[in-house]
Amino acid sequence: MEYISTRGDLRKYSASQAIIRGLCEDGGLFVPEQFPTLGMPVGKLVGKGYKEVAYEVLRLFLTDYTEEELKDCINKAYDSKFDTELIAPLAKHGDQYFLELFHGRTIAFKDMALSILPHLLTCALKKNNIREKVIIMTATSGDTGKAALEAFADVENTKIIVFYPKGGVSRIQERQMVTQRGNNTKVVGVLGNFDDCQSAVKRMFSDEALNDELSTAGYRFSSANSINIGRLIPQVAYYAYAYVKMVEMGAISEGEELNFTVPTGNFGNILAAFYAKNIGIPVGKLICASNENKVLYDFFQTGVYDKNRDFILTTSPSMDILISSNLERLIYHSLGNDAKANAALMRDLAEKGRYEVGSAMKYMDDFAGIWATEDNVKDTIKAVYDKCGYIIDTHTAVAAFADMKYKDTDNRTSVVVSTASPYKFMASVLAAIDVSLVSDDDFAMAEELSKVSKVPIPKAVSDLKGAKILHDKVCSVEEMKGQVESMLV
Repeated sequence: MEYISTRGDLRKYSASQAIIRGLCEDGGLFVPEQFPTLGMPVGKLVGKGYKEVAYEVLRLFLTDYTEEELKDCINKAYDSKFDTELIAPLAKHGDQYFLELFHGRTIAFKDMALSILPHLLTCALKKNNIREKVIIMTATSGDTGKAALEAFADVENTKIIVFYPKGGVSRIQERQMVTQRGNNTKVVGVLGNFDDCQSAVKRMFSDEALNDELSTAGYRFSSANSINIGRLIPQVAYYAYAYVKMVEMGAISEGEELNFTVPTGNFGNILAAFYAKNIGIPVGKLICASNENKVLYDFFQTGVYDKNRDFILTTSPSMDILISSNLERLIYHSLGNDAKANAALMRDLAEKGRYEVGSAMKYMDDFAGIWATEDNVKDTIKAVYDKCGYIIDTHTAVAAFADMKYKDTDNRTSVVVSTASPYKFMASVLAAIDVSLVSDDDFAMAEELSKVSKVPIPKAVSDLKGAKILHDKVCSVEEMKGQVESMLV
């Protein structure tokens, strides 16, 4: 399996080389040259645990890793860092199924891939005899940042810098990041939104002068965002695992198509479900659930992607995104792997803020778009709690609303992808259930949430009490490059 650029660079790279690079030199994203196939009936995975399913998926894409290397990475990633041996439990509440992806160290779905990425990267460096140190540079809308910091803290021969939109993440998300320990970590708030952070990071990846400066100092860039294929591929595994568990539970029969409803911002999570479908997992429709920043909903309705609109701060901040980077991979595949045509569309996005693909593109019918208002989110959290006693976070609520709405048009069984613990967004969650429980004290709210949910306060939250602020840098978008250069000393 070799990887190529979505924008026309004809060079081919092994999986380990693509993971090290993170982003292609022409600004494109790495994609597999063709989709592999599972090579076995999905029924053969029934009864297997998460690690076993993950291996069967990862071995298809990461073909230059040996069986021993892959299994070592998997075993190191999915261990006691997760609060359940199931790693990604499936829970039924009412008439909805929830795939809980928040049982890792930072209580968000990003842990699922970022727990393994450092091991894949360090193994890749050794495989390719690379002695340079790596600077992991990442923009975050809230969850990737902490998960990446936690994953790479004090990892040998790496440094990590995370940029986040100051004022654009929840208080708990920010506190998780700015209290991060590790001699190789740096966190910087940016006076702008997530799209500003992400666009600046992409420019720095392609900045020849900056890359030369890094090389002279003995460093190279890589990324922990889902633009890195080493982030995306491990996410494919939990869709395969969810399908297998639904068969085991008797919720579906083997071979029956299963829909997934995914709260979507940067498009990486739902793209992983699309990849799962293309390797042979019987996935039906992929419901792309958006909040009021509904650029993706509009795209699937009209075939026009247009970021020229107001940026709205919502109670689901990890989805407050107007430039969905991973959508480029879907566009590339939908164009029949036409890199030239894809590059032209991405130029339109950069220069005009929009592009148009029409509605006849391949794979467009695999997706459906639904969006939720802030009132929909609030009402859904309350409705699920009143009906089942189950508390979901704001992002999961966007998906749960979309899931219920889509069921009116499709009778296939579906799974709601639950991407974060409600403890990450306590004020918004408690306001939906009982506004009198909301306060300015995050730890008092955690106690209240524990009482109403009957779920213990996660260690990821309780450990923040009294934690010292270690990162207090704030900069403009224009100053981000200087923050990276300061790490070279």
